Amino acid sequence: MSNPKRKRDVPVLFWVSSAEMEAIQQKMAQFGTKNLSAYLRKMAVDGYVVQLDLPELKELVSLMRYSSNNLNQLTRKLHETGRVYDADLEDISHRQEQLWDGVKEILAQLAKLS
Repeated sequence: MSNPKRKRDVPVLFWVSSAEMEAIQQKMAQFGTKNLSAYLRKMAVDGYVVQLDLPELKELVSLMRYSSNNLNQLTRKLHETGRVYDADLEDISHRQEQLWDGVKEILAQLAKLS
């Protein structure tokens, strides 16, 4: 009987050998997942799993944090003093350009996948 609160309310059960289970676990480890249900569901529905390892994305997130922090500091300074310095604005502008360059690089790599 299904639970009306469940998003997925149809159970699926199948058996595998020890060797097959080991192969499944090895593939899950390659993709960096430990959730067997999610992995099997993804494989059953889509037939493949794509793991993107984009170091540029990690760098982009770091740049976004740095830029956000700078913007917050500049905003605080503006509220306290009523002044904004050109050097601060240039730094934020430079960081924004770096962010856009990172986004363009990631989009170019993603476009190669299709």
